[in-house]
Amino acid sequence: MIKSPYLGIDLFAGSGGISHGLLQAGLDMRLGIEIDPNFAVTLKENNKNMNVVVSDIRVIDPTEVVKSAGLRKKDIDLIVGGPPCQGFSQSNRRSRNLDNPLNNLYKEFFRFIRELQPQVFLLENVAGLKTLHRGAVFQDILKAGEKVGYYVQWDIVSAEDFGVPQRRKRIIFIGTKQKTDNLFYVKENKAVTVRSALDDLPILENGNAVDGLKYSRYGKLSNYQKMMRKNNGNIVSNNLVTRNSALVVDRYKYIPPGGNWKNIPPHLMSNYKNANNCHGWIYYRLRWDEPSVVISNFRKNMLIYPEQHRGLSVREAARLQSFPDHYVFYGPLGSQQQQVANAVPPLLAEKIGNNIIKYLMDVQK
Repeated sequence: MIKSPYLGIDLFAGSGGISHGLLQAGLDMRLGIEIDPNFAVTLKENNKNMNVVVSDIRVIDPTEVVKSAGLRKKDIDLIVGGPPCQGFSQSNRRSRNLDNPLNNLYKEFFRFIRELQPQVFLLENVAGLKTLHRGAVFQDILKAGEKVGYYVQWDIVSAEDFGVPQRRKRIIFIGTKQKTDNLFYVKENKAVTVRSALDDLPILENGNAVDGLKYSRYGKLSNYQKMMRKNNGNIVSNNLVTRNSALVVDRYKYIPPGGNWKNIPPHLMSNYKNANNCHGWIYYRLRWDEPSVVISNFRKNMLIYPEQHRGLSVREAARLQSFPDHYVFYGPLGSQQQQVANAVPPLLAEKIGNNIIKYLMDVQK
């Protein structure tokens, strides 16, 4: 890849979904900050040129951490970040409130923006942030961006509109030093289905513990599969699957494609105190010929493979998130699953990144 003149840093970097997408767009993502050591290993191993800092962002001095990466403040063109979203998520009923301390981490993001003053910032989160407490946090983010000198545009985007085989909505804020046109615009894509994304991957069983396996097919690939397999060999990694109990597997047998926990006979759900509190993604079996539902806590929700009576492998979930097959996840199985679930789909980030680069080029003219 040609060395990019545009440098970026990623706060709350996770396993690197947004950084990888921006890298593919042509940005040089030089610095990543991540508090979880397992996530940080994945970030570093897949982004060799990135300086990865494993720390709590609340104790980091922005100027000093940039200097430690061999950069100067004036070098930074873009700062991106997705503060932890537990306090904003619609599915998190217990701590979805303004008192959740995680709801204040976006203020740390703007501390970095205020001090480093990049040409562009991008902040993403779950769509539920828009309505949390009648939009209090949403309005605060808009005001915070304007206060530090940026024109702020925002949108709630759906990943499937960016070529990702998943119905995943995120709210994204983009701040620019100069007023500009809509940076969210992307050409419409025909929806990519679960079948087009997954049916060339290894055939697995409940609890598969073999990490690297051969593809199940080498010909008649969809365009999406060809894109995912680019720069990868004949072996694909991260085929690990949670081993479900016999009871859970019995539940799976009753669920048709597009069905969920409501299809399970009551006597098999007797250990649930109140099954009616389950949301629609619990025990959801994916449909082959539609995009996936959101990949969020896919192990806890027990998203089910379209045909086999098992949960998704890490690689299958990564495919549905648009991570290429050469992107390897590290750490214990539970961590790998969460790394994938928490990520911004790289393909979504890449296409917005293309628009950001066009803006940066116009600024420099």
